[in-house]
Amino acid sequence: MEFTDEQVQRYSRHIILPEVGGKGQKKLLASKVFLVGAGGLGCPVGYYLTAAGVGTIGIVDNDEVELSNLQRQIAHGTDRLGMPKVESAKKTFQNLNPDVNIIALRGRLTKDNILDIINDYDVVVDGSDNFPTRYLVNDACVMLKKPLVSGAILRFEGQVTTVLPGEGHCYRCLFEAPPPPGLVPSCQEAGVLGVLPGVIGALQATEVLKILLGKGQPLKNSLLIYNALSVSFRKVKVPRNPDCPICGAHPTITALQDYDQGYCQLGG
Repeated sequence: MEFTDEQVQRYSRHIILPEVGGKGQKKLLASKVFLVGAGGLGCPVGYYLTAAGVGTIGIVDNDEVELSNLQRQIAHGTDRLGMPKVESAKKTFQNLNPDVNIIALRGRLTKDNILDIINDYDVVVDGSDNFPTRYLVNDACVMLKKPLVSGAILRFEGQVTTVLPGEGHCYRCLFEAPPPPGLVPSCQEAGVLGVLPGVIGALQATEVLKILLGKGQPLKNSLLIYNALSVSFRKVKVPRNPDCPICGAHPTITALQDYDQGYCQLGG
């Protein structure tokens, strides 16, 4: 493909980077990324990937825009209250960059539909705020060998890790099974600093671009933890668990399992 004059201008700051250049920008325009959630993390991730010219971005979410979302979910606005989040995000991102094809899927991920939904994408980004979703997305990505960039936020702290199936750890290597219901509070229960998703979402978007461009060192076998109060980053090594039930030498999970809720809520 040849760039139009408008694209040369739009992506000029990428094109002059030796690590990206015209070849890298063309890679981005041909890439497909799937976002799990259009909430606190999905909004900044979607913003930056759209601005970067990732050619196709799929988004799944079942919620509508609420007033309490607007403290952190920056793709939505007061005039969008009551609108499905995926439709609100689609309008915002298409206005930012009409080069990008935004596929809005209003609904829930389940063990029955997730493999078909993410199969055509190059990278999956998890911006959900609950454990059933995280494990479902992780297991599906490992089975399909899809790179996964996972983020989480709560109160003043956030974390990011990147799963490259077959090369490093997965989410179950970190935490083999979900904690008992109610043990870990949600953002709705414990609160979250409004700017925190922006920091973690920007890091997730950076990981995605590095994977698509084949540049730098993704957070493989690492968990990056950010504390906003102390302005500190801490990187924790996460070795691949040889006994992991999904990515280990002798996996016991060979098909998507039934989840207690039957479906996964999305939020943040």
